[in-house]
Amino acid sequence: MTGDLDLDRLLAAADDAARAGGAVVSERFRDAVAPREKGPGDWVSEVDTESERVIRAALAESAPGLPVFGEEEGGERADVGWLVDPLDGTSNFLHGFPVVGVSVALVVDDVPVVGVVHAPLLRTTYVACAGKGATVDGVPMRVSDRPPVRAICATGFPFRAKADKLPEYFPVFERALRTFEDLRRAGSASLDLAWTAAGVFDGYFEQALGPWDVAAGALLVREAGGVVTDWAGDDGAWLWSGDIVAAPAAVHASTLEVIRGSR
Repeated sequence: MTGDLDLDRLLAAADDAARAGGAVVSERFRDAVAPREKGPGDWVSEVDTESERVIRAALAESAPGLPVFGEEEGGERADVGWLVDPLDGTSNFLHGFPVVGVSVALVVDDVPVVGVVHAPLLRTTYVACAGKGATVDGVPMRVSDRPPVRAICATGFPFRAKADKLPEYFPVFERALRTFEDLRRAGSASLDLAWTAAGVFDGYFEQALGPWDVAAGALLVREAGGVVTDWAGDDGAWLWSGDIVAAPAAVHASTLEVIRGSR
C-alpha cells in the first residue's frame, strides 16, 4: 500500500500542517483560556479545537482525499489516514508549562509511515518517514546507547481510567525506579517519544493513551533505531491499546522485564 503513496510529499504536508497548528498554540500561550474537562485530568480548550481545525484545513489542501481522525473532533478511521493531536499536553499549556506538542501522523494498516511532532513553544520539530530515518530540525537522530542501569526513562501517569490503571501502574513505576537510574514525567507523550528518539531519554512507557498521542512519536523512535511495543511485547497492538513501551533494544527489554516482574 505504501508503494502507492508519495511519502516525501505527505511528510511535507504533515510538517506544514503541524507547524500551522503550532502557530495557533504559540499565539494563544499564556492567554486567558477557558478549558472544559473531558474526564478527570483530561482537559480541552478552544486552542485545541482551533489548532485541529487549522491542521485539518492544511491537510485537506495539501493531501486531499485522505481522511483525518483527530483527538478533538473525531473523524473517520481508515486503512490509510491521518491521526492528529492538535495540542498534546493541554494541562501543561493551561499551567504555562511550555512542554506541549502538535502531532501529525499518517497511518497505513495501523502502521505509522509519516510522523511529525512539532514543539511550538520550544521551536523544535521532529520528523520521520518509514525507511528514511528521523531528524530533529534537519539533523539525523539516533536513540541512546546507555545501558539500562544508567538509563533515565520517561513515563506518564495513567490519567485516563485512573482508578482501574493505577493499581497496575504503581508496581511498575516502583520497580522501574529501582531498575533504571531515574524517571521523568513531562506530561506530553508525543515529546516523550521524540526525546526518546533523540537520545535525550533512554526509554518511555505509559498506559491508556490515544492513537493520536503516540503514532507520530512511535515512528520517530523506530526510525531512530528503537523498539516500540505494547506492555506485553506486541509490536502491533500499542497503537489502539494505548499501552506503549518505546526504547533502545536493551532498555526496551529491561522495561518489559520490569512490567512482567510487577505482576
